[in-house]
Amino acid sequence: MQEQRMRALYETHGPLLLHSIMRWTSGDRQAAEDLLQETMLRAWRNLHTLEDQAARSWLLTVARRLAIDASRSRAARPTECGDEPLGHMASRHDHVEQVLDRALLSPALAGLPDPQRAVLFHVYYLHSTMRQTAETLGIPEGTVKTRTRHALRTLRGELA
Repeated sequence: MQEQRMRALYETHGPLLLHSIMRWTSGDRQAAEDLLQETMLRAWRNLHTLEDQAARSWLLTVARRLAIDASRSRAARPTECGDEPLGHMASRHDHVEQVLDRALLSPALAGLPDPQRAVLFHVYYLHSTMRQTAETLGIPEGTVKTRTRHALRTLRGELA
């Protein structure tokens, strides 16, 4: 009974919801589909209290609030790294500075988890792009970006 009602709810309101969410996400279909799925999940959880006459407005309200929350969440996160190699570390001609840098960096790098250290090795030492690093390590490109960001943040904190 609940499955039939949920299926009817989705068939009746799904296309309108997806169209509205697509506008709220500036045409990002994947984000819109994720928000539609979350909206329908919340409808499933509240199916016992959801009235048929008020279903459309309830669904649109939930979807709009989820879209606003997602937008705020994206705005609060730092921007991700691009596909091009990260800026090369400045080469130093002064041997003393290189020794001092190594003395500071080595313990900080040793304190990083192995996955983060591996990503930094590929990106900075081998000068690989994010995509090349992802393919080499067999992980998604987004994971490479996230691990790089976390590793650099940790290093900044250690060296500050």
